[in-house]
Amino acid sequence: MVSASADNGTGTVGFIGLGNMGGPMAANLVKAGHRVTGFDLVPEALAAAAEAGVEPAASATAAAADADVVITMLPAGRHVLALYEDGGLLAAARPGTLFVDCSTIDVADARAAHEAAVRAGHQALDAPVSGGVVGAGAGTLTFMAGGGAAEFARAEPLLAAMGRKAVHCGAAGAGQAAKICNNMILGISMIGVSEAFVLGESLGLSHQALYDVASTASGQCWALSVNCPVPGPVPASPANRDYRPGFAAPLMAKDLGLAADAVRASGVQAELGLRAAELYAAFAGNEGAEQDFSGIIRTIRQQSGGAPTPQQTEQNGTPA
Repeated sequence: MVSASADNGTGTVGFIGLGNMGGPMAANLVKAGHRVTGFDLVPEALAAAAEAGVEPAASATAAAADADVVITMLPAGRHVLALYEDGGLLAAARPGTLFVDCSTIDVADARAAHEAAVRAGHQALDAPVSGGVVGAGAGTLTFMAGGGAAEFARAEPLLAAMGRKAVHCGAAGAGQAAKICNNMILGISMIGVSEAFVLGESLGLSHQALYDVASTASGQCWALSVNCPVPGPVPASPANRDYRPGFAAPLMAKDLGLAADAVRASGVQAELGLRAAELYAAFAGNEGAEQDFSGIIRTIRQQSGGAPTPQQTEQNGTPA
């Protein structure tokens, strides 16, 4: 656990990428007393951040020019690398600026970004997050950081303002490695939990009965107890909001794709991880494009030719 403090020498923070994750993260920095200048290509995102106290910049390089720490939250590694060098972000920053990339990207891209920042006379940390949009808003994210110990110590007050826990995982790229391994576990778990509920339906079990057993037995896991894929047992889960994200299925597909690339490159035997990546790629590319990743239970149920009975869902609200 880390503790937040506005008086920590971090100075001005430049924040680039103010979307569904970055916007709330930047707002939490402002709430903690930090001065934040921000930029996003989407005018609406920039305007929303400004309402939360972020000082809007005219460009990404303008946001970085006077910053002591620059945080990026971007869609993919190619965007980070392009912005760092071709986009002039590293050149625009003052020497010794700390670059903290919170995007989820390939380990190789994270290491390349780190090396580019160091070559330009800066410090760098890869610090992807877990916790989704809800965690970003609530300030309860978990950060997985890769880079030097000094860089991690420098970033800690900012990470504390945006999250509940920050773990220094090792050298450059280690944060991204931890993120894709964690999300491989999560993706496999959600598929397993969803298959179990569909099997339970076919055997006449109510959702509540299966949840009451598994949540206090060896089947307990985050995918069940926090993000339960059926409505009812966990009122806050996306299943009770018609699977509105939450953690969107395309993001899970992206993370599992990164994990699958790493599996193939390393020669690790990971049949479940590779299969989970295939299933989520198909789901996100079709009916799951705008759903929470737990919505994959609908596809499993449809392919199984079944639907929950009224008795199975009578304690749980509307059937999934």
